[in-house]
Amino acid sequence: IVAACSSRRTYTLFFEWIYPAFTPVFQRAAMTYYAMPEVTTPLLKLYAELVYNKAQRLTFDSSSPNGILLFRDASAIVVAYGSRILDHQLPAGADPYAQRLKGICLCMVLLTRALSGNYVNFGVFALYGDRALSDCLEVIIKLCLSLPTEQILSYTKVCKAYFTLMELLMRNHTATLVELDTPVLQHICSSLQAGLKSHEVAISSQCAAALEHLAAFHFAAATDDRDSSVKAALAAHLSREPELFSSQLAVLLNMIVFEDCANQWSLSRPLLALILSNPSYFASWKASIVQQQAASPERQQKLTAAFERLMADVQNSLEAKNRDRFTQNLTVFRHDAKSLF
Repeated sequence: IVAACSSRRTYTLFFEWIYPAFTPVFQRAAMTYYAMPEVTTPLLKLYAELVYNKAQRLTFDSSSPNGILLFRDASAIVVAYGSRILDHQLPAGADPYAQRLKGICLCMVLLTRALSGNYVNFGVFALYGDRALSDCLEVIIKLCLSLPTEQILSYTKVCKAYFTLMELLMRNHTATLVELDTPVLQHICSSLQAGLKSHEVAISSQCAAALEHLAAFHFAAATDDRDSSVKAALAAHLSREPELFSSQLAVLLNMIVFEDCANQWSLSRPLLALILSNPSYFASWKASIVQQQAASPERQQKLTAAFERLMADVQNSLEAKNRDRFTQNLTVFRHDAKSLF
């Protein structure tokens, strides 16, 4: 029924009928029957559709609080289900996808749609001390951490939902992720690096976009003279995990130089920010690649010239014009490197 509500009028009629008359029952069901996918799967699907702003059907009046009320209600469902399924042990022989992964996947889809619907000003929650957003993000991140990367990549729907959510969080809620504990951020970055190598171009491109947002955020914080909690958090992460960003750079450089990539443009986007943020690592990687060609001085000379052309006229900024110049240089560099190797 909700899926059929394709206009603002029909959706509003349905929303005003279901909220708040029936939503407390749904929350109670999520708390009580969290271990029964026969109940939770339809319930989570209902909410994933309810928060989905397709065809701009979720357009409330400027004086209406319905957008915030809808998100708070959806957040309560995710927290009620997610916090309980985290501690639930599957019985022996149970299907992990049907009993657990499908519900987690639906939670990720639900949150992705809610965060990208453009009908909630999320700054309001922090301003007024409402924990609906922070609690929901906390539970979702715990759910994501409970899934090994190999398991995420093994299930197509889970994989798509996970990396779509990560790209969205890296784009719009980067500061929230940066302020997480170092092992948590490291786990997320490792999963994105694994996703870069996916044979699915869409997945690989999403991971590259997510890393681009994080790398750009890191570069902006590093070049900002003002002190901030986010800048301090990044410094703390790098003190505990010095290769947090350089490992991403290494993966991308090796993929672009030594592998055939169908999505070279997407992979090139995070590369500039990572190079500008990690100049010493890039210099050592470049020297290592050149040194590997010691048996052929002529090849060494050509490779050194190719590296010089890669950074020719590239400034220490992430402005669109500078990004485009680097991308053009990278295309030429990749062609030169392929002919040499």
